[in-house]
Amino acid sequence: MTSIGDAVLVHGVWVPGLVMLPLAKRLAREGIRCHCFGYGGRGRPLAVNADELARFARSIGPAHFVGHSLGGLVILHALNSYPDLGVGNVVLLGTPACGSFSGRRLARHGIGRWMLGETQTLWQDNEVMCWKRQERLGVVAGTLPMGLGRALGPLPGPNDGVVCVEETTVQGMSGHLKLRVGHSAMLVSARVASQTAAFLREGRFRDEAG
Repeated sequence: MTSIGDAVLVHGVWVPGLVMLPLAKRLAREGIRCHCFGYGGRGRPLAVNADELARFARSIGPAHFVGHSLGGLVILHALNSYPDLGVGNVVLLGTPACGSFSGRRLARHGIGRWMLGETQTLWQDNEVMCWKRQERLGVVAGTLPMGLGRALGPLPGPNDGVVCVEETTVQGMSGHLKLRVGHSAMLVSARVASQTAAFLREGRFRDEAG
């Protein structure tokens, strides 16, 4: 398999960077050298995590980016804030780019606000986030409602159990793919890995019914 360069992988809230290893191993078989970036999910503001990601990316050089859930927001903030960063293609997996119904519902409870920490304000915004760069951005949305977001009740519309499909929209994205997969299962899904590798390589998803 011909190498297509490096990729920075960014995990979601409440989990360590190690959760990205199954995806990293699948992408490596596609000729992608993966670097997992770890950050303080709920404990620090988005801007701080984005700044650290930018420094991490500079130490690697030009790279593709893949972010799961909150990790996608960290990527969007970092790459929009630092237009001089060398970037290939970008894929977001189950990222609530324009607010989160499940996050807002969780924030109604004291324990929920503690769990969300510094990320709480991110889930309140219903505005569609913009992609301000020329590089291609692909978004994968899950449609299998299996995730912790349903613990307090059902979610409106198609969803992956945590994030609703409509919440993954990013203005300026190049592709939006819906797959029958749950939120956390995206990280161990062969289909998600294959589609992610295709987008990083070609700047588009393979045609596939979700």
